Amino acid sequence: MSTTQTHHPLWVAFGTGGVVGSIRKDDGGYTVTMAGADTVAGTYPTMEVAKSALHARMMPGSDWPRFEEH
Repeated sequence: MSTTQTHHPLWVAFGTGGVVGSIRKDDGGYTVTMAGADTVAGTYPTMEVAKSALHARMMPGSDWPRFEEH
C-alpha cells in the first residue's frame, strides 16, 4: 500500500517579541493563523495579501514581521 503526502509550504511570522503567526499555502490559498489562536484568521488569494492581513491583526504600531519559510 502506498501513501502520498502533500507538502504545503508554511511561513512563520516573527515580531520583536517572537512568533506572532503563520501562513500556510494550500489549494484554497494562503491561510493566516495568529500565534495562540484556535481558529484561522482567514484565507487569502496571494501571499502579499496574507502578509498584510497578518500584520493588520498584530498590535497597533507593530513593525512589519519577518517571515521565514519552514
